[in-house]
Amino acid sequence: MWKNNLSIIILCLFEVFAGILLFINPVSFTVAIIVGIGLVLLLLGIFSIISYFKTEPGKAAIQQSLAKGLLLVTVGVFCLFKSQWFIATFPLLTILYGIIILITGLVKIQWAVDMLRLKIQKWFFAAIGAALSLLFALIILKNPFGSTVFLWRFVAISLILEAVLDITTLFFNYNGKQKEDETTQFPNL
Repeated sequence: MWKNNLSIIILCLFEVFAGILLFINPVSFTVAIIVGIGLVLLLLGIFSIISYFKTEPGKAAIQQSLAKGLLLVTVGVFCLFKSQWFIATFPLLTILYGIIILITGLVKIQWAVDMLRLKIQKWFFAAIGAALSLLFALIILKNPFGSTVFLWRFVAISLILEAVLDITTLFFNYNGKQKEDETTQFPNL
């Protein structure tokens, strides 16, 4: 179970960690993430530019590493020196996050229905996760909050709750499947 779902588990743990940090200090955490992304983009851009000049001219022209590198450097520098721009546009970023949560909620409905059809007893955990995702998405998209900080804290709580429910659903899904496999292998037990 753990090997097959390792990427999902890591993503859920990352969501919990990000949610906690976002809840504690939303502005500083967001700026740190943006600066970190800026550094990574800047380094990738520099490596791409260096790669362009090390590559044979005909191949380099096809790969367009110079243009890609310059673009990455530009975006990286923007993230490094204009991180406050992202803070100012947080309401737009929140709408995008709400749309992503809405899409994941719809995918979780599929997960819950699949579990129900496969007669996995704890299917309702996936259904609860789907319902919460849809509810959080609608609240975030409606944005009834008086302040941006409260909205960020709500986003943080939603990240944590969704991640915990997803891990719980994976756990019960695995245990249900394991018991089912044991009864089909040893029907007399």
